[in-house]
Amino acid sequence: MIRTALQTATPEPEEATPHAPPRDEHIAPAPRVSVQAFCETMETAAAIQSAGEDRRLGKAHVKIQMGGISAAIEAYRGSPTPNVIMLESEGRGDTILGGLDTLAEFCDAGTRVIVVGRTNDVTLYRELVRRGVSDYLISPVLTLDVVRSICGLFSAPDAKPVGRIIAVVGAKGGVGASTVAHNIAWAVAKDLALDSVVTDLDLAFGTAGLDYNQDPPQGIADAVFSPDRIDTAFVDRLLSKCADHLSLLAAPATLERAYDFGTEAFDGIFDALRATMPCVMLDVPHQWNGWTQRTLVSADDILIVAEPDLANLRNAKNLFDYLRTARLNDHRPFYCLNRVNLPKRPEIKPAEFAKTLEADPVAIIPFDAQLFGTAANNGQMIAEVSAKHKNAEIFLQLAQLLTGRSEVKKGKSGLLPPLLGKLLKR
Repeated sequence: MIRTALQTATPEPEEATPHAPPRDEHIAPAPRVSVQAFCETMETAAAIQSAGEDRRLGKAHVKIQMGGISAAIEAYRGSPTPNVIMLESEGRGDTILGGLDTLAEFCDAGTRVIVVGRTNDVTLYRELVRRGVSDYLISPVLTLDVVRSICGLFSAPDAKPVGRIIAVVGAKGGVGASTVAHNIAWAVAKDLALDSVVTDLDLAFGTAGLDYNQDPPQGIADAVFSPDRIDTAFVDRLLSKCADHLSLLAAPATLERAYDFGTEAFDGIFDALRATMPCVMLDVPHQWNGWTQRTLVSADDILIVAEPDLANLRNAKNLFDYLRTARLNDHRPFYCLNRVNLPKRPEIKPAEFAKTLEADPVAIIPFDAQLFGTAANNGQMIAEVSAKHKNAEIFLQLAQLLTGRSEVKKGKSGLLPPLLGKLLKR
């Protein structure tokens, strides 16, 4: 018997859209594992190649060879097996089972096996399960079928996925993206009662500490400059509590040192937060370098904040195009318009944004100097200054959209329930 950890899944029907997953589906990323696939058709090899480029398999090393089960047997006669083996066979059940029995003689303990075949037969499926095969996919397979299968091997059975990472970034500097991110996180914690953490990634000039009226002695700098110490316990000690269900991983906001980071500098921090927090809100600074690109591409959901002017429209379009290309198997990013109806300022209409980006804004946040100025100077959230203000309601609806949750701890009527309902179903 192939010695694998048993985890099976019945084949799922093809999705209407070949790339974008259902809006409420959350596939937890795979850890650093090695995956070797042995294919018999170019179609399956192409699907696995595309899956290997997906953000959720960004840490996995995927290698593809042709030849099916026979090639796998020859490859592992004198070599150790990887974490995951994917085998495609166009033969009948007896051919598949015979090949697996031979491969079992060379398969290391802990290796997990995924089989791709054309036979939709419950008897074959049961025999595969009995031999310890982790999953059976019926070809032709789609990219998301492969991603879902590999990632599912490393998720606890019957457990709700945790650690949804939401990245909020401004299309231009000074558009209020941090304010939007902090208020959404407040709504997630206070109204949806979901444990959340705000991570301020602008180490030199971050404002999360000011907005929440916090001055913690330690924060994200302690983690990013001590990569060898990063684990869930260490990161948890760096968090400061802002409110019930809400914690802050603050930026130092000092200029004593340069904050130059490598592309993967924050990976360990995000992994540690994802393991313990259902919602991780990333306040991403308006920069474009290796680590900000990686942060946005690897996030589960992205919200772009823009003001209604030409520079914001251009930058939002560029971000949209880049992220849609880099995240082919994800739904498109969201965007909102902030500080709308600023007195005496000519503005580009929301319809023009929608036409250019081929998507409607998920929120239009009107300018209110008194409200936002009071909140900023007092270290408060909009809901604390005026709980019934329409902007507080907008932040709540953004929280519902980005977390995929419609239930609210405190009953409130929504401003845009039809639009929200449609977006939650995407």
